[in-house]
Amino acid sequence: MRPLTHPSIDDITVEGILHALSDPVRAAIYAQLACADAANSCSAFLQMEDRSIPKSTLSQHFRALREAGLIRSERRGVEMLNSTRCEEIAQRFPGLLQAIMQSYKTQLGARKPAARRRAKAG
Repeated sequence: MRPLTHPSIDDITVEGILHALSDPVRAAIYAQLACADAANSCSAFLQMEDRSIPKSTLSQHFRALREAGLIRSERRGVEMLNSTRCEEIAQRFPGLLQAIMQSYKTQLGARKPAARRRAKAG
């Protein structure tokens, strides 16, 4: 197996973070990891909200998050455990992740009432 590479904190860029989190699935994965008390395996994300995500697609999402410097991945046997690098990133870009995650939560809150209205109409 190839070793996993993680960018040094000095190589993490705002553009890379924004690009990685621009995908709704990656944003959802990161939000769940950021709220977790411990590292999560990739398999914990095979079912997200109302859809299943193929393992190959999930691997690509985790790779994008890792290459952007947002998460740290560690192999443990057959599992890959993932955790955020929030503290490191907060030192480099104070307030950035908090602002992104707060905006993400606000956006989710706005979507839920609209989804309920569509369900009632249909």
